[in-house]
Amino acid sequence: MIKKMTKYSFVIFHKDVEGFLNGLQELGLMDITRKSRPVDEESRDLFEKIARCKALIRDLKIIKKEAEKENIKIDILSNIMQPNSSEDEAVIEYDTNAFEEKRRLTAELATAKGQVLEATPWGDFNPENINKIKGLGYTPHFYSVSEKKFNASLGEQYPMQVLNNNRGKIYFMLLSAKGEEIKISTPEAKFPENSVNLASEEVARLNKEIERNKKILIDLTSTIPALERAQKSLVERADLYMAGESSEKAAEDTLHVFEGFAPTEDDNKLENYFNNNSEGVYYIKAKAKVEDNPPISLKNNWFNRLFEPISGMYMPPNYGEHDLTPYFAIFYMLFFGFCLGDMGYGLVILLTGIFVTLKTKGMMKSIGKLVICLGIGSIIMPAVNGVVFGLSIKDFSFIKGTAYGNFLFDDMQMFWFAIIFGLVQIVFARILSAVFTIKEKGIIPALPIIGWILLIIWCAIAYANSVSHFGVPSWFKWVGVAGAVLIFFFTSNSKNPLARFGSGLYAFYDITGVFGDTLSYIRLFGLGTSGGCLGFVVNSVGAQIGTVPYAGPVIAAIFLIACHTFVLLLCCLGAFVHPMRLTFVEFYKNVGFEGGGREYKPLVKIKK
Repeated sequence: MIKKMTKYSFVIFHKDVEGFLNGLQELGLMDITRKSRPVDEESRDLFEKIARCKALIRDLKIIKKEAEKENIKIDILSNIMQPNSSEDEAVIEYDTNAFEEKRRLTAELATAKGQVLEATPWGDFNPENINKIKGLGYTPHFYSVSEKKFNASLGEQYPMQVLNNNRGKIYFMLLSAKGEEIKISTPEAKFPENSVNLASEEVARLNKEIERNKKILIDLTSTIPALERAQKSLVERADLYMAGESSEKAAEDTLHVFEGFAPTEDDNKLENYFNNNSEGVYYIKAKAKVEDNPPISLKNNWFNRLFEPISGMYMPPNYGEHDLTPYFAIFYMLFFGFCLGDMGYGLVILLTGIFVTLKTKGMMKSIGKLVICLGIGSIIMPAVNGVVFGLSIKDFSFIKGTAYGNFLFDDMQMFWFAIIFGLVQIVFARILSAVFTIKEKGIIPALPIIGWILLIIWCAIAYANSVSHFGVPSWFKWVGVAGAVLIFFFTSNSKNPLARFGSGLYAFYDITGVFGDTLSYIRLFGLGTSGGCLGFVVNSVGAQIGTVPYAGPVIAAIFLIACHTFVLLLCCLGAFVHPMRLTFVEFYKNVGFEGGGREYKPLVKIKK
């Protein structure tokens, strides 16, 4: 369910704003409405530092991982390991400079290597000799031609020097006196600034500098804790600053007007704080309305709360809507088990969830509990057709002939079970939609929704009867008729009967959507069956490997463990994604969910 929110409006003297916001931050209950993000110099500086912190932490973690792979010793910089806000932020500049030096050296190395490639064909030369030639009044001209096209007689017309013969090409120089023009058809070539030896020396120097810089960066990985502390401090300051700058200013900047929201259940805590700790603060509180666009905070029991991360992957509901987490949680748990399709895999997931729950805390503990629920669902649903690690327990002698053995479904029964299960969720979604509509708008707007519920139920039972002939009372046809009448004549609220009928006739086209939604649930059967088939194939191959003399059983055991692990992970991926798709597309749509709310984010003090 969605927590009720209270809207607060504050009027504060400008000198008291900082202390007031600090107090709210300590309290951690008020979501300050940020009407616009400040882009002045101070906020820009804070945002840039936060972004640099994130980038530095990411890059240093990559360097640390590479250093650990290469067994490179990391020298701990002890002077920055103790928490100190000013020193922590100083680390940002120091680390940034080290990475800037790395980028500069890398760029210079690329340039130097390019110079080596450019200078290699011309051989070794001394740039000072070229300058001496220019000082004598001559202009050097450089050319490169193939050996076949080289004209040695040019040496009789102009002073010429062959510099190098490389890979079938002649590299040579002609000199022209001041004011003299060299008239040959061969175009001049670009002559390198440095010789190959000088360029190679520069490459070697830069490589040494890069190695030195690499060691510095490796040592700087010990500053990651300081950067993380600095990031938390900057985020806290930015949050506080944004809250302060989002206020409307009045009376020539002497008064600030704020707007914020807090859960109604915390009204007493906030009022005690305002009355005892906020002199000079005038506030008005009122029940939050839908048009105020209050933030969304959910309140569910322990079971439904485990599935909030899944509903959070879509979007929060609007303040005027209902939180659908309690209504799809049990369906998602069972759908997951249906898609996994193997009791053995379900047992592994259950044991994994128990281990994570016992060994971890915080968010991971909650995830462990969710995994436990999914594991339970993955034992319950595959028990319907009896698959354990790719084996069908129908074939076990102690199962045959028992009540459970006679109950087990075959593939066709599982196919229809998936469709029936889907229809149950669709009808349940429509019932929720009708209940919500009656509560919010009254009975009349809910009548067409009730009509669809009756029509879907009638169609499902009528089709089932046409196949299995289990006998349906003659009066049951009036259920379908009643549903059609409600759809045809109550979809529109027009006073004109023909307009009502026309709107209902147009709305009746939605029967194709209901049919499509129902078929979507076939994926439950498909995924569950494919998982069982993969497990069966793994067992068959493993059994053949086990027949190999001597090492066969050992290799077969390793093969079975590895392949069943892979199949389990593959099945878990499908079992996680596809029930989510059924929830967000089929279920949410049939309930009439709109969404688009914003998450409740109170101003809080970040723990260091």
